[in-house]
Amino acid sequence: MRRRILTLPVFLAALALHGAETAPGRTVPVNGIDIYYETRGSGPPLVLLHGFSASGQVWQPFLAAFGRQYRLIVPDLRGHGRSTNPSGEFTHRQSARDVYALLDSLNIRTFSAMGISTGGMTLLHMATQQPERVEAMVLIGATTYFPEQAREIMRKTTPDNIPPAQLERQRALHTHGDAQIRALRSQFNRFKDSYDDMTFTPPHLAAIRARTLIVHGDRDAFFPVSIPVEMYRSIPRSYLWIVPNGSHVPIQDHAREFERLALEFLSGKWARP
Repeated sequence: MRRRILTLPVFLAALALHGAETAPGRTVPVNGIDIYYETRGSGPPLVLLHGFSASGQVWQPFLAAFGRQYRLIVPDLRGHGRSTNPSGEFTHRQSARDVYALLDSLNIRTFSAMGISTGGMTLLHMATQQPERVEAMVLIGATTYFPEQAREIMRKTTPDNIPPAQLERQRALHTHGDAQIRALRSQFNRFKDSYDDMTFTPPHLAAIRARTLIVHGDRDAFFPVSIPVEMYRSIPRSYLWIVPNGSHVPIQDHAREFERLALEFLSGKWARP
């Protein structure tokens, strides 16, 4: 039986359609863009960041569980979903600055966060730009650099080869029309030539103060297991969950287990000598 591998743009778009009814959100101007976000629940702030070509809707299946204990802040990153991006450029470094500007507008100083792929890479920048602000973070399918296997996927992803079914899913996510979808495909394709955005070395990671849970599939088509292992060895207060037979976003097949482990981790119950 052939195992189906869902790439990041396809999987996140499909998952976002699950439970697509959302609460009304707000849009605020930050860093030359309008960033859309939604809030749910009450308690300490927990920021939820989606992956590239998705939107905050990807977190719909998890909002009930996490919203019972946390005030959730769920933005659409620059150029995604309902957010704008007049520059047409996307870097994870700038994405981190955008999220910080949003949190500043909400008067949120310290917080915990979870990020899927690009969301996790955004968090790596946030945790190194202002390390005192991130109390705990969960990195799901994230990386410290783009290996060749990821760049090969990026080379094959262009604005001119969007499968019709995927285009329809993307139209359900991104409200600014097909031009927005094509722009995202172009940005993703240009990551193949990016060598100055995701460049985290062990010394960089060693400066992270946040308690960190790293979640990674052992069948990730983008980033090999050696990368999360290096993150685990380099980030001082880190934990590593390698999901057997897990894809790029392994929480898709382990949703309830992920919720349980993430809530335990975020609560501070875990200890590491």
